[in-house]
Amino acid sequence: MTPASDRRAAEALLAFWADAGVEALYADEAIDRLAEGAERLKARARPAPPPPPPTPIRPARPGVPNIDIGAALDQAQAMAAAANSIEALAEAIAAFEGCPLRYEGARQSVFYRGALDAPVMVIGEGPGADEDSVGQPFVGRAGKLLDKMLGAAGLTDRVFITNTVFWRPPGNRTPTPAEQAVCAPFVERAVALVKPRMLLLAGGASAKAVLKRDEGILAMRGRWFEWKSTDGALDLPAMPTLHPAFLLRQPAAKKKAWADLLTLTERLDRQGRPA
Repeated sequence: MTPASDRRAAEALLAFWADAGVEALYADEAIDRLAEGAERLKARARPAPPPPPPTPIRPARPGVPNIDIGAALDQAQAMAAAANSIEALAEAIAAFEGCPLRYEGARQSVFYRGALDAPVMVIGEGPGADEDSVGQPFVGRAGKLLDKMLGAAGLTDRVFITNTVFWRPPGNRTPTPAEQAVCAPFVERAVALVKPRMLLLAGGASAKAVLKRDEGILAMRGRWFEWKSTDGALDLPAMPTLHPAFLLRQPAAKKKAWADLLTLTERLDRQGRPA
């Protein structure tokens, strides 16, 4: 084309863009969007870098060596398996050195309270300041509320109460999955020794650790799940419910926890009736 025809073509193109509403140019040169898209696709296709190696649990108190989670878990399994009674299991827990929480300011181990032949095992998250002082789980304000609710549901002498960890987390924080993992063999051995008919899991941290699920407590509460022991020998129904400490902060949620207790009690009594 001649320069004049080029000019006319450019003027026609500009007129077309003006009619289409184009008022400004944002780059001096054309951009190949197809090439850009191809580069992004190549980047997505590249393999992701490998995840970093797991970080060992690091006790907060200076002078305490790092704890190897694998070795601590092996030790917990051996000590739990050797305990043939709840009293022996309590002694094994008190002697266990594989959970770093015992080095982070806890006064003593906190294992259980309740009936040794209870048909219901209540598993909470971890001991708080009152529990750390007394040496029993659920003895503070949340524990008093739990006892009141259990009594109203007719479960006062029918529960064995424990936690997923046996030492108070500093600042009453939620126990970490690693801390729960090294204590899990003792919890599982307690289930084997007490032989409850069902589990009541108090709080999201307990429900997630025991059931190995990721849902929040509001999604899990009031529903029945099946808990299985590591070796597959035990299989029990388990119901998550709201933690009493949460109910103290949110009193309106008490009716949900009460409904959970009624559901559990109805199933428990139904199992106990003659066919």
